[in-house]
Amino acid sequence: MRKLIYGMNLTLDGYIAAPGDDIGWSAPSDELFQFWSDQLQATDLSLYGGKLWQTMSSHWPTADQQPDATPAEIEFARRWRDMSKAVFSSTIDKVDWNTRLVTGDAVAEITRLKAEHGGPMAIGGATLAGAAVRAGLVDEYVLVTAPVLVGGGTPFFTALDNWVDLNLVETRTLPRGVILTRYETRR
Repeated sequence: MRKLIYGMNLTLDGYIAAPGDDIGWSAPSDELFQFWSDQLQATDLSLYGGKLWQTMSSHWPTADQQPDATPAEIEFARRWRDMSKAVFSSTIDKVDWNTRLVTGDAVAEITRLKAEHGGPMAIGGATLAGAAVRAGLVDEYVLVTAPVLVGGGTPFFTALDNWVDLNLVETRTLPRGVILTRYETRR
């Protein structure tokens, strides 16, 4: 059975985007960027909600071709383009870059994918991840908390039907006061 990991950058007050989908507060340090690049390298399949897919696909497919791209950005862009991805959306009609579109029941498809043999899967996007959390499908949470309060926006966690008990796996302090925490779901 595959492991499903939900991880994103978030504010101290729990938002992955400020009002207006502003993520300007989340500029990563080189160390944090490398962490996410390593996570991407270790992931067999990335699952995206439509909104996050639009954000990622508007930048990363050609980021390595930008004249000011750093070596780390070039590496991340290539990893992102080459990896297998699935986008869960009823409003998007076309995807590229080693990606397939899923328009049906997201929880049923994630359940099916988890049952397959393979490496870890990452899930991103608050709405899609929220459905997976409520269905009990998420095995690990990676929270990269920035020392900023934005007061509203898109929450990392959506409403839950039941408590989810977790075990702390890792805590790491990163530059600029960012705290990385990893938790596994206690089953």
